Parts: sequence; structure tokens; C-alpha cells
Amino acid sequence: MKSVPDIRVKKANEAPVNQKGEFVLYWMIACRRTSWNYGLDRAVAWAAELNKPLVILEALRTGYLWVSDRLHAFILNGMAENARSLADGPVTYYPYVEMKTDAGKGLLQALADKACVVVTDDFPAFFLPRMTASIAPRLPVLMEKVDANGLLPMRTADRVFPTAYAFRRFLQKHLPAHLVEHPKQAPFNGVRLKRLKTLPKEILNRWPMATDDVLEPNPGTLSGFPIDHTVDITETRGGPAEALVLLEEFIESKLSDYEELKNQPEADATSRLSPYLHFGHISAHQIFQKIIEKEEWFFDRLAPTAKGNRSGWWGMSASAEAFLDQLITWRELGFNMCRQRTDYDQYHSLPDWAKNTLKAHEPDPREYVYSLEEFEQARTHDRLWNAAQMELITEGRIHNYLRMLWGKKIFEWSETPKDALNVMIELNNKYALDGRDPNSYSGIFWCLGRYDRAWGPERRIFGKIRYMTSKNTARKVDVRYYMEKYAP
Repeated sequence: MKSVPDIRVKKANEAPVNQKGEFVLYWMIACRRTSWNYGLDRAVAWAAELNKPLVILEALRTGYLWVSDRLHAFILNGMAENARSLADGPVTYYPYVEMKTDAGKGLLQALADKACVVVTDDFPAFFLPRMTASIAPRLPVLMEKVDANGLLPMRTADRVFPTAYAFRRFLQKHLPAHLVEHPKQAPFNGVRLKRLKTLPKEILNRWPMATDDVLEPNPGTLSGFPIDHTVDITETRGGPAEALVLLEEFIESKLSDYEELKNQPEADATSRLSPYLHFGHISAHQIFQKIIEKEEWFFDRLAPTAKGNRSGWWGMSASAEAFLDQLITWRELGFNMCRQRTDYDQYHSLPDWAKNTLKAHEPDPREYVYSLEEFEQARTHDRLWNAAQMELITEGRIHNYLRMLWGKKIFEWSETPKDALNVMIELNNKYALDGRDPNSYSGIFWCLGRYDRAWGPERRIFGKIRYMTSKNTARKVDVRYYMEKYAP
């Protein structure tokens, strides 16, 4: 089967394919979309080859860390859309939502017992790697993990890169060979699949499909879940359709000014696609395709040498290249770290130079020290920082540029760097729609030196870590309206 490049497919166990199984199972856990999805492409190819029906299981647990109304609602929005888009398709879509913690235990095993093969998503962060590694050896059939995360297959690189520059050089050398490949926009076109009459009754009786009411969340329906109800739903709806609307708006109205305005909080010049990328509601390949169509770009515009420069290599406009550097270089740099190191979210994973300077300056006196509760409630002396925290609490995001300041100040106002790291991870993962993602950890750890270099002059508390202040930030970007909106 050549529907998916071999480098993106990995065996998760050594079990055989069961030729006599009733169906092929696609366990959708990270790429929660029905197009531009290598995992779905692989499952369709297996179903066609074995002449078996395809079942797509998309489940939502209640027992994961930081589970809340906000995260549940966003995921459920996407599940409702997937149910609609697959209603008349040649597959059986099985949405399962736990109403009680651990109620879904045993579901995958029960389906795998009747399956020919199981295909799932290869996502390197949060609880997903542990979950798939735990269940794969117990399955009676082959389970494959498929990498549909970025333009560069994760297995292309066999090492961690210390800086974005180093990774960018690697990308520019190796990415062109993979740009000719992309997932299918319409994975069922040209494929004849058998239809499953019904799922086994014993499975549906124990693990019933989620109803339309459950898949259209509101505070009333969510109140029955054993999750955190203090983190409210935001106005940002989840789902592939919402992601596509934002993408088209960005391409048509914002892309041309992105390079100039991306760091201006009041310009609203960013794509706001990060949560949709995190939950798999949109693919980096689909975004890239829209960019090259807008730029009328062809492969022959690529620079002939890989120098690691941020601009000029693609042969596109400055704004398009700046956006692709975020989408590809910085985003996939985080995936590289998470795949190569299981301790990507631990303090000791920082580079040695950063740990050394942080240790040397840990005894330095702090003018302000705040607790987790004070940070969380935006009760600091700094109005701009409070505004950034309130944006996070109310809207589930912080503007990209201000997120750096947000992290730097938490570091400066915490008793120790480790305390600061714990606060950043807790607040970001609890409130941010794009939290718990490789890219989020890149941003958090950058505040403490990851992917950066030693800076001078050496400062109190910061040592050789890059220094930022609210006063200098307010000089560089206009934040008056931003502070009025979020910290009046």
C-alpha cells in the first residue's frame, strides 16, 4: 500500500493482520478530521485491500489532566462536524463520549477483537504516547501509528536540534523531498468500500454512541460530566469547518501584512489556527496548500542551498515566508523535541548553559514573588501582564508576542525557575485551547533558554537568559487598547 509514505507508518505491536476480521478500525485520537489526514488514508487503504468495512472510532475521555468545559466543548464541536460529514459516507463513524471517568475502558479492546487491523495517530505529546504504548501490546491484531503532524515526517530526524536555526538548515535540506507528498483532500473518492450493517449490539449496549445533544455542548449538557466546570467555554468553536473559515480569512485579509503586523496585539494579524492544529481539526498540509496557491508558487523557486535563513529560501513574499517559518520551522521543532525526548516537559531537559546560569542566579532576591493563585487570578502589580493573563482566562489564548513576556515575568516573579516552569505549564495547559501541545512546550521552555543562546550583559535573576520587560514591550508594540480590553 502506497497511500501513505512508509516513513510515516510505524508498527505499534507485532500482532498479525486478521484476514477474517469484520472491519478495519481507525482509532482517531489526534488528527480529528476527515480529510488531509494520512491516518485516515492508511485506514481506507487497508479496508480497500482487505475488502472490509471501515469503522472510525473517535472517543473523548473525562479522566485526562486539565479536562474542562472549555476543552471538552472544543473537541465535541469537531466530533459533531465529523458525524455530519460522514453521515452519508461509505464508513461507520462511532463517536463515543465518556459520561463517567473510565467508563470507556475496554472499548478499544472489544473493537480490536473483531477487527482486521487497527490504525491510529502518531502524536508525540501529552498522554497519547503512553496510552497507545500501553494498549498496543494487548491487542490481538496489528496496530499501526501514522504520522500526519507536519510537512516533515518526524522520523526524518534522529536527533534533537538546539536552535531553530539548526533545525531550519536541516529542514531546508530534507523537506523538498517530502513536499511532493500530501494527504488526500477527498480520501473516499475512487474507492469502493463495504458498508458495515451495524456494530455489535454487545458493544453498543455497553458503550453507546454519543447522541446529537451530547455532541452540541453547552453549560447545561456539560454540567453532567465529571470535569472542571470553572474553565468556561470560549466564543471560539472547534471543528474543521471553523478552521477553514479562519484559514481563508487569514489568506485573503491578513497574510499580506503578516510580516509587518504579526507582533502587534491590536492588529489581529495572526491566523488563530493554533488550537485547530493542536486538536487535529486542520492539517499543516492543507494550510501549506492554501499558501502556495495564494502565492502562485512552484518548487523551482526554492533556493538551491540550505543556509538556515529565515527568509529567502522559499522564494515567496516576506509575509508568506514569515508565516511558514512559524507553521513549519517552529511548530515542527517542537514535535522533534517531543518525539526524541520523553522528558520534553521536565526542567532538566533545558540546555546545560541555561541550567547553569539559572542555578547561579537562583539565590538572587526578587522584588516581587507571587503564588500560583495570584498569577492565575491576574493579581500582580503589572497591568500588561494582568491583561495577558486575562486574555488567557477569558479567550483561551495569549497573543504570540505577549505570551513571551507572560512567561518571562512568571520566571522573574517566582522563587525559583522550577516554580516558574510549573506555573507556566499549569496555567497554559489549563486555560489555553492550544495547550498540552509540542508547540506550547517550545514557547514555555524558550522563556528559560530552550532554543535560545546566552545573552549579555548578565542580569540579576535572569543571568544569561534573554531579558524582557513590560515597559520595553509597550514601547515596541501598541498595547493601550489591549490593556483597556483585558485589564481595565
